[in-house]
Amino acid sequence: MNRLVLIVLIAVLTSCKAYKQDIMFRLDDDFTEEDLSTVTEEIEGNYALKPNDALLLDVFTNEGERLIDPNQELMTNPGQQQAQFRDRFQYIIQADGTVTFPMIGDMNLGGMTLFEAERAIAERFDSVYKGSFVKLRITNRRVFVLGAPGGRVVPIPNENTNIIEVLASAEGLDMGAKSQNIKLIRGRDVYRINLATISGMRESNMNVAPGDVIYIEPWRRPWLQTLRDVSPALSLVSSVLTLIVVVQNL
Repeated sequence: MNRLVLIVLIAVLTSCKAYKQDIMFRLDDDFTEEDLSTVTEEIEGNYALKPNDALLLDVFTNEGERLIDPNQELMTNPGQQQAQFRDRFQYIIQADGTVTFPMIGDMNLGGMTLFEAERAIAERFDSVYKGSFVKLRITNRRVFVLGAPGGRVVPIPNENTNIIEVLASAEGLDMGAKSQNIKLIRGRDVYRINLATISGMRESNMNVAPGDVIYIEPWRRPWLQTLRDVSPALSLVSSVLTLIVVVQNL
């Protein structure tokens, strides 16, 4: 029996390290607390288009009259209804910033904001359609949520999406998450987010940017997890000991 207790104690002591092997992005000697970046409330400027962005393009004539559709013509015209169900094509910005559109050819949109790109595309389409109105949308802007909620890829619907919205889209934080130790990784910058208190939330509720990695450190309870893992073995040993005692008393 003493040997069994000793084995359990050794398993519990060694499990403290074993149950933390899946924790990512820990600070070390090469990256300390002093290397963490200061949290900023807003992302400066509007998002600039860059290579590998995937674009959806909508072009309307007469300054977008049919987009407004005051006479509900889109609802009564079968041809327009069929057009709404056509395959949508995505246009990828190449490494040099150019993208090829039908009818107007190549355009260099790298570094432009969405508004600037829409204006430039509309000017090119004016040679084909009268009073062109262009709407452009980026379809592959997303952030990555790792850690306690599992892996999530969360699309960014607009430039004002903050970390609270992203976490809500990733099903929020559960009992296994450390709300005071959330890291946002943006390129070479790493921000620590503290959502455990109201003041921490106010200081840390920053907007996200495409490509951000949000890591929520899981809360590990080695003693409980070890007990859960060894409980089947303990139950088996207990059953065997009970059987031995019963046999000896016969």
